[in-house]
Amino acid sequence: MYPYGYYQGYLPQPSGHFTPEFQQFEQFEQYDSDRQPTQLERRVTALERQNQDQSREITRLNRQLTNLTDQVRMLNQTVDRHTRRLNRLNQRLRAVENRLNIPFTPFEGEF
Repeated sequence: MYPYGYYQGYLPQPSGHFTPEFQQFEQFEQYDSDRQPTQLERRVTALERQNQDQSREITRLNRQLTNLTDQVRMLNQTVDRHTRRLNRLNQRLRAVENRLNIPFTPFEGEF
């Protein structure tokens, strides 16, 4: 967990004699692996979890965007088909109007 064997609560043993404080630290060091995670570790874990949640949400939104893009493409194709059909019908109508000598006035409001 700590780089280079460093531990925050480490008190170096004075050279030449053994102190009760260091003996207490050795007992604490046995339980170091069982200790509660530090605030920093909890924060890192929370950020990793948040990152995973955000990644899942981005993936879901990308799928949704892909689906919407596909729907827009299909609607555009439908609009294009209807536009071509209307243009053909208008051409046929103009041909009939020309054959029957019906004057065309676009602002009449009637057919």
